[in-house]
Amino acid sequence: MTQVPASERQFARAGDAAVAIVLALVLVHLVRLLLEPEADFRLVAEFAFTPANFSASYASEDIWRAARLAVERGEASSEEVALLVGLSPRWWTPLTYSLLHGGFTHIAVNGVWLLAFGTAVCRRFGAIRFVLFYAFAAIAGALAFYVVHPLGLQPVVGASAAISGAMGAAVRFAFAPDGPLGGRFSPPRDLAAYRRPAPPLRALLTDRRTMTFVALWFAANFLFGAVAPTGADGASIAWEAHIGGFLAGAFGFSLFDRPVVNARRGGRDDESGLRA
Repeated sequence: MTQVPASERQFARAGDAAVAIVLALVLVHLVRLLLEPEADFRLVAEFAFTPANFSASYASEDIWRAARLAVERGEASSEEVALLVGLSPRWWTPLTYSLLHGGFTHIAVNGVWLLAFGTAVCRRFGAIRFVLFYAFAAIAGALAFYVVHPLGLQPVVGASAAISGAMGAAVRFAFAPDGPLGGRFSPPRDLAAYRRPAPPLRALLTDRRTMTFVALWFAANFLFGAVAPTGADGASIAWEAHIGGFLAGAFGFSLFDRPVVNARRGGRDDESGLRA
């Protein structure tokens, strides 16, 4: 019987929080499948993010004008619109919307990206900080979507904003020369590569690999959001939430990053390389 080295076990478990979130997304959707359509819609109305729910208190006339148009076009019934708008703001929905999905295709796509980037960020932040970061990026995505669509009646669901946040955080350290993707075709199975001091933002602006990734990411979001605005499940792609999450991950990285060990000098370093 072969014994797995302790370092291998530690590396394998360092991304467990990201895996747990993916499993939670699947579990939530399985529970929804057990509900009757009416009950499922009520659940979506209660936990998805609907911008109009937050705007009704100060723009009620505009909201109900948009609601009447939606009903006349057959996009929703008057009962559904009333449920989505609600009687008061649902302050939990800028987070809980990230736990709901439009279907298994939506979950599968998001799950793959969350495992790809979320585990890398989780190995750097640690489980608790990563879960908090996930919430932070999801909320930032909801806020960005709200700024663009304050009267929106269509509920927003999906973990895409949080995943975009993980991508934004990953660019802060992954492509550094001694980072997990620095000059490598595949990430090393070594936690030290994920926890070395991150270069400052200004250094990333001159890093070709980092800026290429960022440019491709924004181009892909424009392509799928503006040119092909519907996803595999037929729902609209909330590209505004993706951008909000990505920027939150890139610029909010320092809020969740932890002091890391500099193996060459000993002691602790913060993300700027200063000893602590």
